[in-house]
Amino acid sequence: MTSLLQQLPDTRPAGGAALDQILIASGSATLLTALLLLLGYGHRTGRIKLLARLAERSEHSWFLRGLPGWAALPMQLAFGSLVLALLGMYWDISLHITQGRDEGPLANIAHYPILFGLFGLFTAGMLAIVLPLGERPGRAAVRITRDWYAPTSGILLAGAGFYALLGFPLDDVWHRIFGQDVTLWGPTHLMLIGGAGLSLIALALMEREGRFVRTGRAETMLACYVRRGMIGGGMLAGLSVFQAEFDFGVPQFRLVHQPLLIAIAAGCALVVARMWVGRGGALFAVGFYVLIRGGVSVLVGPVIGELFAAVPLYVVEALCVEVAAVALLRRPLVLGTVSGLLIGTIGFASEYVWTQFAFVMPWTPDMLLEGVLMAVVGGVSGGLLGALLVCALRGELPSLPVRRVVFGGALLAIALGITNGLIGTAPAGVRATMALDQRTGQADVRLDPPAIAQDPTWLAVTSWQGGTLKVDHLRRIGDGHYRTNASVPVGGMGKTLLRLHDGRAMLAFPIHMPADAALGLPELAAEPLFTRDGQPEWQVLQRETKLGIPPWLWVSASLVVLACSVALVVSLGWGAQRVSRAISGPPTARRAKHRAVRVARLADGTA
Repeated sequence: MTSLLQQLPDTRPAGGAALDQILIASGSATLLTALLLLLGYGHRTGRIKLLARLAERSEHSWFLRGLPGWAALPMQLAFGSLVLALLGMYWDISLHITQGRDEGPLANIAHYPILFGLFGLFTAGMLAIVLPLGERPGRAAVRITRDWYAPTSGILLAGAGFYALLGFPLDDVWHRIFGQDVTLWGPTHLMLIGGAGLSLIALALMEREGRFVRTGRAETMLACYVRRGMIGGGMLAGLSVFQAEFDFGVPQFRLVHQPLLIAIAAGCALVVARMWVGRGGALFAVGFYVLIRGGVSVLVGPVIGELFAAVPLYVVEALCVEVAAVALLRRPLVLGTVSGLLIGTIGFASEYVWTQFAFVMPWTPDMLLEGVLMAVVGGVSGGLLGALLVCALRGELPSLPVRRVVFGGALLAIALGITNGLIGTAPAGVRATMALDQRTGQADVRLDPPAIAQDPTWLAVTSWQGGTLKVDHLRRIGDGHYRTNASVPVGGMGKTLLRLHDGRAMLAFPIHMPADAALGLPELAAEPLFTRDGQPEWQVLQRETKLGIPPWLWVSASLVVLACSVALVVSLGWGAQRVSRAISGPPTARRAKHRAVRVARLADGTA
């Protein structure tokens, strides 16, 4: 029966979700939001004591001791929500790789931990906003009414959670217009990941705001060290989610994209951890990252029974930051730059070796030079952004012109690097002739022209979305002549294709494609001997994407997502500056403090 069902054409919707699922999801979200508002109103009016009791209890948590309840309770909830959302995201990505598109948002079990996790993140921010009663939570607080002040970090945390949640309804709209883009790097998918990942910046600001106005409760240095180290490790885990397609072995963009993303995450999170946590902070953050990120891979893989996602190490990168900090700790921007350079070179070399053992798509000499350049750009940019964040947390931001140049320049360099990694070409006139061995199921492949894959980044047969993932790297027999190492799946609901990535060229040769009734596509069968023309790889991997969409519509929709993303990033920058000014004190006090720091640096020769 299973075999017969696999031969039926795919009838799952290829556009937006069914109306009933939209109504159920919208109704549930409205109900939860109403309950949250009711709880907040009850707390502000004194009619409901639940939040006050929970906040008081959270102050006694060991690693949150020393923080006021309006910071401790939201941080507790945010940590748990982020871990839950991280589990759901990797589970969801694994399901899309093995099963393909969803029946609908409520039909995918992995969507539930994502939704609850992101709503918990939004709730944590809202709690920080409503909890302070009869007090102004620090000089950075924002006035809402005559006697109600909300911490800046709480507003930012709620904004990051809302931004991530907004990705769900926008994702359905995107699918209706452009089809289901089964790639992590769909614009609305990046909203979900970006909101969760960048919320760690809001958490760092909340920790600093809360500690600045701490209630006097005893706090151990170890608790502060662990708390901040967890934030640094969480930041590393959040920024690493962008690499998930490479972790699973189905990257849809050029391989040089991966070292760029690894270096950005390492540069930003590890510089923050070392400068803010203290000696060994970068190593502690990596240890916490491996615990959380590795634990998620084990849960999704062996425990739940889905795919196992490889884990970048970051250990050598952490050591590079620790070594650089020995001499440059008092020069944050220089430390960020030097750490980024070390991450982009020594760190790149260590990850290069690690990918040979741990990743489905290992790094190859073909991408070596460009990969190092991309890693250096990512490492330096991430390191500078991390250094700026810590300067804000210390109340020691550089002058306005300097921080504008550093902040804007780093973001521009990251944007250019990402753009470079996403741009691929599809050379015309490339063909692949394949002969399937009827006894072993292996394929004999000849490429025309033969020189197209002299030294490829990858040349592999990939079979996915048929219940499992199989990647078989071809071995070279002769000039333009290759052979698979195992049998090629050519039946059922799985999509099987030959993938070629060489430089900027990214081509796909479909081998077997099942019939898809929702898309109106017939089955593409694999004969014993056949020839396929090379196609742009994304068109084969993202078969559900609608073609013929007016360019202006794609640009307009992308600009809407970009505007939301820019608004979040700018808001976080604004919040960091506001908290920094509050920590520094009034303008006269800030000037005196800066003069004292300058004199001290001149005295010990570090100016």
